[in-house]
Amino acid sequence: MTRDTHAVRITTAASSRADDIARRQRRYVFSMGVRTVCFVSAVLVGPGWLRWVLVVGALVLPYVAVVMANAVTTKSDDFALRGTPPGPAQLTEGSDDPPPRGYDSI
Repeated sequence: MTRDTHAVRITTAASSRADDIARRQRRYVFSMGVRTVCFVSAVLVGPGWLRWVLVVGALVLPYVAVVMANAVTTKSDDFALRGTPPGPAQLTEGSDDPPPRGYDSI
């Protein structure tokens, strides 16, 4: 098993698996709730064009809910910081100058 040694910027770190699953479950439950409202409304509205719009919504929303629930949120690190050369960062030699005023030495 290999381990990735690259540093991860906090802005590109993905959320925890539990948070991701909880977020997807909330999206799915919300979509299924809207579907239920569409179905009940289609029964209560009576004949007309609105009934058919609600029926189509009730039929399409399960597909949309599953697709949204399976969508995994990822953050990518596909940008480079300005002014940094490509390649790994390297430390340079320090100077013998005293630290700036306000810095305490340890």
